[in-house]
Amino acid sequence: MPYCEGRVVHDADSHIFEPPGTAERHADPAIRPRLAEALRTLAWSPAIEAAVARQREPEFRARDADEIMLRKNWLAPGAVFAADRPAALDLLGFASQLVFTTTYLGALRDFERGDDLDLSYGLALAHNRAIVEFCGRDRRLLPVGYLPLGDIVRASRAAEQAIELGVAALMIPSHPLRAHAQSHIGFDPIWARAQDAGVPIVFHVGGEQPMDPVYKVNGLPPVPDFHGGDSNFTSVSYLAIPYAPMQTLGTMIYDGVLDRFPRLRIGVIELGASWVPGWMRALDAGAEAFRKNEERLQRLSLLPSELVRRQVRVTPYPHEPAGWIVQNSGPEVMMFSSDYPHVEGGRNPLRRFEASLAGCSDAERRAFYCDNFVDFIGPRLVRA
Repeated sequence: MPYCEGRVVHDADSHIFEPPGTAERHADPAIRPRLAEALRTLAWSPAIEAAVARQREPEFRARDADEIMLRKNWLAPGAVFAADRPAALDLLGFASQLVFTTTYLGALRDFERGDDLDLSYGLALAHNRAIVEFCGRDRRLLPVGYLPLGDIVRASRAAEQAIELGVAALMIPSHPLRAHAQSHIGFDPIWARAQDAGVPIVFHVGGEQPMDPVYKVNGLPPVPDFHGGDSNFTSVSYLAIPYAPMQTLGTMIYDGVLDRFPRLRIGVIELGASWVPGWMRALDAGAEAFRKNEERLQRLSLLPSELVRRQVRVTPYPHEPAGWIVQNSGPEVMMFSSDYPHVEGGRNPLRRFEASLAGCSDAERRAFYCDNFVDFIGPRLVRA
């Protein structure tokens, strides 16, 4: 019996755990040695080796169905080996999954912020080849590519490469870029190409501005995160997660990107959603307050909040009040996600979302679990 049954559910956030060296093997020969050196810290640890070894044990794998939502990270079915993921998806019962990297998420972000554009674009291309290959066994698996925006000309070429490879979505950084905004008109050819190809643009956790570490200097013992350390996801770092996407996406809206490309879809994935209703109101308030002095605001064909409802899709965390968010942002905006197989997704996200959505209508729940994702991905989605 699959984890999810009785309704069509599309999963807007899932991950793989690539063995170290995966992207390097997919890199262009000219950049491969430098890339391998830059990524040398992504080595196998004894814990990873032990987890991957268990994936090959028949007795361990015989319990896949019973433990599909209990095993996390490297131990989860379909997390490491591409051949295992379709069966894992059968056990999960989701109609499709967007698939993001885990191993290279930090490196893609760090290289983006660095000075070496060759490494940044070299890793992005290698990662995109690898994740498309991983997802190639099953049309329900929708690979998310990465697009660095550090150089406008190279970004246009990289976007074309990624779309030709077959990515289902393109992740861009939400943190401030060094030389230009994500709303720079030089990126218009990228948004046009993505719109025509039906490839949404996504922001994802890991690409945002990290919390300033000074907030940890409070004279108290370290606070444990979901993984037992204090560097990943805590109550205070959760508060900082939406700052970058709020400002970056708000700037793209005010600068007319969504207005110029009305069929372009934007995803805000694993960055929370409790902030969205207030942010939408703030966008409208800002547009009203400054409209007389700013031609860009005068040119908008809709209120910013209406542009959000038309084109932006967001995934709440299971611990957030999803029903309240739906009712205060609009039924078109929110999407389900499991974060499989990350610890942060929990062992039963469906149960938590169902409890939170209890006050919503059947149509609102159907939009949350299915219809908004269908609109987000578009024609390339395998219809269930």
